[in-house]
Amino acid sequence: MNLDILIQNARLNDNEETVDVGIKDGIIKEISKKVSDSAEKVIDAEGRVLIPGMIEGHIHLDKALIAGRKPNMSGTLKEAIEVTAALKPTFTEEDIYERAKDALEMIIPRGVTQIRTHAEFDPAQGFTGFNTIMKLKEEYKNLIDIQVVAFPQEGIYQKPGTKEMMYEAMEMGADVVGGIPYNDKDAQEHIDLVFEIAKKYDKPIDFHQDFSDEANDMSIEYLSKKTIEEGYQGRVSVGHLTALHAVPDERLNPIIEKMAEAGISVMALPATDLHLGARNDEYNVRRAVTPIRKLRDGGVNVCIATNNIRNAFTPYGNGDIIQTTMLAIPVGHLGGAKDLPTVLPMITTNPAKALGLENYGIAEGNKANLVLLDTKVKEHAIIDIPERLYVIKDGRISVKNTRTTTIYR
Repeated sequence: MNLDILIQNARLNDNEETVDVGIKDGIIKEISKKVSDSAEKVIDAEGRVLIPGMIEGHIHLDKALIAGRKPNMSGTLKEAIEVTAALKPTFTEEDIYERAKDALEMIIPRGVTQIRTHAEFDPAQGFTGFNTIMKLKEEYKNLIDIQVVAFPQEGIYQKPGTKEMMYEAMEMGADVVGGIPYNDKDAQEHIDLVFEIAKKYDKPIDFHQDFSDEANDMSIEYLSKKTIEEGYQGRVSVGHLTALHAVPDERLNPIIEKMAEAGISVMALPATDLHLGARNDEYNVRRAVTPIRKLRDGGVNVCIATNNIRNAFTPYGNGDIIQTTMLAIPVGHLGGAKDLPTVLPMITTNPAKALGLENYGIAEGNKANLVLLDTKVKEHAIIDIPERLYVIKDGRISVKNTRTTTIYR
């Protein structure tokens, strides 16, 4: 068999021998110590680490790269929402297209082969942003797979006409039903409607959930109960969930236990939540990030994601999910010897589970979505912040990094 690509001497796991990986017709055909078949393209990994294509599980492409237009001067969530709401009516299709395209072209070279992006709509801006993201999903399908979330940022019931738009967005091809219970008249009513729509179209759910410095008015307990009642275990994700950081263990542990039972995945968003959180703390300033370790240890599927790139919610970022994950290590106390190996899965296998991806990972018969990192120690895949030397999407080289550095002594 003549392979399309043969990767030689790749390291899949520390303390194991390197292997060859043969790729044909977009599929991993063989993994062995020595693949004997020839290939059109041979890559010698020289012992470097090969990982599955990374997954950006929570991002907003339609709101990227607008930080300079109307800055969030207070750095609070309240002002971020207000600033963005003021700007959205000025967004044109061309503007959104160019910014989202630029964001994608920041993300793709850094080894992400799958994203889930929240695309907004409301009666004021219509479907301008949503339509543009759906267009980009098709245009960029050879470079990155995009799941589009129908997302009502301004709420549903407090913005008349949005409920009807939710159904319309699903008819237009949205992959996921989104929601934001804390930014509506009644969180439980909001959650109930999202489940109603999801069941009608047999789609997964992704909520912006309990984004607050305090544990007041949380709806995560209701959501967990509702998920189990509706038989939606494993099909619900939540982003932010920062309020849990303010919950003492005697209340937190039962919440985590119920979330694990419901199969709810958590998208931790440290870059945004560190920036916006605890702005009113005068001393002993809290981190205001969802309790990653406690969720992980309680059996919850925890992922790390970017959320925003250079806007009122997150005025920085370059699309590198490894840098965001590196940030999560000290923030979440994930640098210990037993913790560090659990971090890389938070941007690979864990979000693959959250997004319901099939045939993901480095195994024979799976899709050939792979990244060759410029490090020879898998445990260092995050802390090295290594160059992504090759990105392979569906069995085709989509990115090759030829940058070299010379030190003159």
